[in-house]
Amino acid sequence: KPVTAEEIIEFASEFDPQPMHLDEAAGRASILGGLAASGWHTSSMFMRMMADSYLLTALAEGAPGIDLMEWRKPVLAGDTLLGHSTVLESRPMRSRPGMGIVKFRHEVENQRGQLVLVSENSVMLRMRPETSA
Repeated sequence: KPVTAEEIIEFASEFDPQPMHLDEAAGRASILGGLAASGWHTSSMFMRMMADSYLLTALAEGAPGIDLMEWRKPVLAGDTLLGHSTVLESRPMRSRPGMGIVKFRHEVENQRGQLVLVSENSVMLRMRPETSA
């Protein structure tokens, strides 16, 4: 669904009250070119996409942090976002039997195919039990 001006303003009013996130004219006057979602809003929208797509069913146990977060282009009112995640590496955790660490690269594009967000982070996941063959 497209990002609405109302959503942008509501998020910004609460969490990032800068003029370019609150007012269309201020957004147009900025380097962003229009009413633009906060980068944190963009990240939050992608977090919801990941939760709905796989995190809620993947037995995720948390994340130790974010290694990379880049907001490449502004997300403007009316934009539609599509995100995907790629596994970069995975390994069992030595300190926690039955747990693994998976490092992901995440990319979010707008409806024009422009990259708006890139991030990389690791997630702790419960591992599947080994089965005897």
